[in-house]
Amino acid sequence: MENQAEPPGRPAGQPLQAPRPARTAAFFDLDKTIIAKSSALAFSKPLYRGGLINRRAVLKSAYAQFVFLAGGADHDQMERMREYLSALSRGWNVQQVQEIVAETLHGLIDPLIYVEAASLIEEHHAAGRDVVIVSSSGAELVEPIGAMLGADHVIATRLEARDGYYTGEIEYYAYGANKAAAIRELAKTEDYDLERSYAYSDSVTDLPLLETVGHPSAVNPDRALRREALSREWPVLAFSRPVRLRARWGAAGARIPALRLPSGPVLAAAAIGAATAAGLVWYSSRRRIRTA
Repeated sequence: MENQAEPPGRPAGQPLQAPRPARTAAFFDLDKTIIAKSSALAFSKPLYRGGLINRRAVLKSAYAQFVFLAGGADHDQMERMREYLSALSRGWNVQQVQEIVAETLHGLIDPLIYVEAASLIEEHHAAGRDVVIVSSSGAELVEPIGAMLGADHVIATRLEARDGYYTGEIEYYAYGANKAAAIRELAKTEDYDLERSYAYSDSVTDLPLLETVGHPSAVNPDRALRREALSREWPVLAFSRPVRLRARWGAAGARIPALRLPSGPVLAAAAIGAATAAGLVWYSSRRRIRTA
């Protein structure tokens, strides 16, 4: 039998190598998907004690937290909140906000982790998938939460700072179609097969994110996302049991990761997001006035 020619570029006798299988990932939204509240709104009281927002804004944030938990915010509300955040943060001292976040982050966020989300993250890791948190909150808040949960990557909003103060501009807004674009870019870098990957979110504004993967799920969905999920036959999950993450891991005998706080100007952006509560309430009240 005539010998077959060796493929070009391969030394004679070297065995053919099977192509490396593509990796997979699980992408998680943060608020109402992994934690039981808005991560940004949780910081209103520390910001008030630091003198960065007034008592009126604290009261508005409490109401906004209720609105958020009851039904979430639609696209127009989120855009108004983004504009309000930009204006409010202009001139804030980066170091001051950094210190507020560092002092209060663990006590505020640790009790809010859904036990169902923590278990699901562990299951994906056990199956060999990377875990990626994708959130509209700021990187300085999302990154420590990701470290607590053992996430492999974080995609989050970044605010611009110059000479130690916030400029009021947003460098990158992790919202809507931007999340989907960031996931696709990360997939190229990390060689993820998105068709075999998973995604979880509570909001219809994350529909582009969910549509990017082959296995999307709605978690505690708002009404619009519930309709979409049911019409597309996506799983609808109910997470309802927040638990102190350290207590849960301690009971399981697991080693508890040290909380890692990023340094530099990015540390404060998500804490500033607490003040967007006032923007949400302001926009909601304006809309009610116009439609009355």
